Amino acid sequence: MRTIENISTIMSTDIIALNRDDDLEKAEMLFKRHKIRHIPVVDKDVIIGMLSYTDLLRISFADAVDPYDTDVDTLVYNMFTIEQVMAKNIISVPSTASVKQVAELLAKREFHALPVVDNGVLVGIVTTTDLINYLLKKL
Repeated sequence: MRTIENISTIMSTDIIALNRDDDLEKAEMLFKRHKIRHIPVVDKDVIIGMLSYTDLLRISFADAVDPYDTDVDTLVYNMFTIEQVMAKNIISVPSTASVKQVAELLAKREFHALPVVDNGVLVGIVTTTDLINYLLKKL
């Protein structure tokens, strides 16, 4: 009989997060430094949104013009706040959700990361990359 593991076995618990008062320049720096594509936005330990690297690309045209021109990015980033750019109506899962449940949810929706929340507190994040790596280990 096959056991279905909880998402807690594959989720990332070393959470890189932003606060609502952080700026988009800090977000871009975190995306690039940590080579990640999704960052939860928190108020203390409570998640209030999710920012993706794609969200930043939607508002910034600087990389298309000159990838080394940071002045244009800074100008555009100063026009918006994290709260204006982040996804607000997010879906989260508890750490007890099964890997199968999370995979089904990600397959049906248009996002690639889910915050993992227990008792209202952000405890991790699970991405499609985490699921692919999990499946590769199982094969």
